[in-house]
Amino acid sequence: MNAAVLDEDRGHGHGRTPSSAPGHGTGGPAAKRIIVGYGFWIFLISDIIMFSALFTAYAVLAPATADGPSARQIFDPDSVAIETACLLLSSFTCGMASIAASQRSQKWTQLALLVTGLLGFVFLLLELREFHGLVARGDGPGRSAFLTAFFTLVGCHGLHVTAGLLWLGTMMAQFYAKGFRRDIQYRYFCFSLFWHTLDIIWVAIFGLVYLVGLKL
Repeated sequence: MNAAVLDEDRGHGHGRTPSSAPGHGTGGPAAKRIIVGYGFWIFLISDIIMFSALFTAYAVLAPATADGPSARQIFDPDSVAIETACLLLSSFTCGMASIAASQRSQKWTQLALLVTGLLGFVFLLLELREFHGLVARGDGPGRSAFLTAFFTLVGCHGLHVTAGLLWLGTMMAQFYAKGFRRDIQYRYFCFSLFWHTLDIIWVAIFGLVYLVGLKL
């Protein structure tokens, strides 16, 4: 007796078809967008956990300056304010790109993504300038535990922004070459989640590292 007959007998024996058996579902496998979204949320949560550990390490090591400069002596509030404004504005333009993509407007999607990328690039340039200035005057990550924690936390966020900019460029190319196919829309949805998460993490860095550091 083949497997199909056996399955049919099991269904009749219990007064239901095999598709209605508990635990098997009736609609088959979950949609790809659900699987991709679920997996990406797991990635974002793991990333947030990693940054939480870095925040904790920074909070513990911030007082350990080893007779070197403290946060108040090295932070430039004007530069940090511009960085923050750039990243927050990029989050807004990223949202505008999402609206334009949902309307299948190639012109406005590309323009919004371009502005998002430029703002993110300016943010990175300012951050690299800050790092270069610190290293040039001998206040690199090896100077003290405080600076090690600072460079690790802020630098890790900067690496994520760099990866986000590369991803953004890829999305612009895919929208231009392949249009607004459903799978590309899913990829852009994941990118926008990633970018907005980076903005949230930066707000935490701005508040807990820079603002608190300037007041200590």
